[in-house]
Amino acid sequence: MKTFCQENLNEIKSVLVQLTNEQYSNPSNTLFGATIGQHVRHILEFYQSVFNGLDTKIVNYDNRERNLLIETDCNYAIQVINDINFSLAIDSSDEILVLEGNFCAKEGNEMRIQTSFFRELAYCLEHSIHHQALIKVGLLELNCLSLIDETFGLAPATIRFRKKCVQ
Repeated sequence: MKTFCQENLNEIKSVLVQLTNEQYSNPSNTLFGATIGQHVRHILEFYQSVFNGLDTKIVNYDNRERNLLIETDCNYAIQVINDINFSLAIDSSDEILVLEGNFCAKEGNEMRIQTSFFRELAYCLEHSIHHQALIKVGLLELNCLSLIDETFGLAPATIRFRKKCVQ
């Protein structure tokens, strides 16, 4: 699982090294004013939440930092990706954790659910792929689709299915 997460993050990094900070933080009309950088920040802060939770054994995606530098500075976002990839490279076991969060719009409805480190990494990967699809829309608006391959933002199951259909 950790290798798949690293590969996915490296796909994002390969886009960031080719974008200017202006492109990265450009509000997209198609994405209702959201930027590529905001989607990247969102992805990275979910991974950070998982690693922060290893110490306390509690993962809480609601309480992430929302660091604006990640969403406005490509080089800083690349450094954060490198930091996450370094953490992923460390040999660790699948620890039992608690997922803590409020899964509705009303205050005061926090829940705790048993989970594990690898399960949350799987969630981060799926979450990242979903946001990559939105990043792809932002790249289309910037006329930058040439920066990615056709599978960027597609789930592995979709890629496998499409390969079967071609045969």
